[in-house]
Amino acid sequence: MILAIDVGNTQTVIGVFDDARLVHMWRLGTNSAHTPDELRLKVVPLIEGEGIAPSQIEGAALSSVVPSLTEAWEAALARQFGQAPVVCSAETAGRLFDTTYPNPREIGADRIADAVAARTRYGAPVIVVDFGTATNMEVIDREGRFVGGIIMPGLETSARALFSRATKLAAVELVDPGHVIGRSTSEAMQAGIVYGEIDRVDGLVRRIFAELGYEPKVVATGGLAPRMAPLSSTVTAIDADLTLEGLRLVYEEHRCLQ
Repeated sequence: MILAIDVGNTQTVIGVFDDARLVHMWRLGTNSAHTPDELRLKVVPLIEGEGIAPSQIEGAALSSVVPSLTEAWEAALARQFGQAPVVCSAETAGRLFDTTYPNPREIGADRIADAVAARTRYGAPVIVVDFGTATNMEVIDREGRFVGGIIMPGLETSARALFSRATKLAAVELVDPGHVIGRSTSEAMQAGIVYGEIDRVDGLVRRIFAELGYEPKVVATGGLAPRMAPLSSTVTAIDADLTLEGLRLVYEEHRCLQ
């Protein structure tokens, strides 16, 4: 069994794979102040609670957009399981990640994991829309190459900015109001935030189609994907565990090259 850990700005997603099968997955709040010992105290009870002994974990793959937690997780996993995790990058992804990017080292680990998994599961060309703290888009062309993408504020990030700057507007639940013309202040905000986000995504996807000259499949992932993707006119699939699957693939690829 291996652990796959995706550390985001807001949430950390942890998965356990038994061979190629994801058998358990958890979403935790990300705390950038956590020490290696505190991280060990989080992960060990999770796996033991599912009847998995720490000795059954053969290795781990890690992606992180929080630099301080990258080091903390590396130390925690090395101490707990006796070996350093495979940290996802353009280098460790090896043959699974072909790119035309001028500087592959600046590509985020989560973006690489998404691109690797999407190409493997859905073929090329394909676009990934990852609905998280940021809404990311990853573009894989017909040749299977990562050619770039888009990074923009996510749904909840945009909403928090509005709530914090418009003092007369109270926070509302970010759900589909069912109609675009709000019949109350809350509904007006929901329509603007939720429909505004999905129309922005669909508009940018169509711009990508036009720039490529063809229409790839569009796969949605991330914590907000189940809420947002059904409202989209361009998303063709929802894949909740895409990033974890990418980490598993990178781990296996890296292990084969050792």
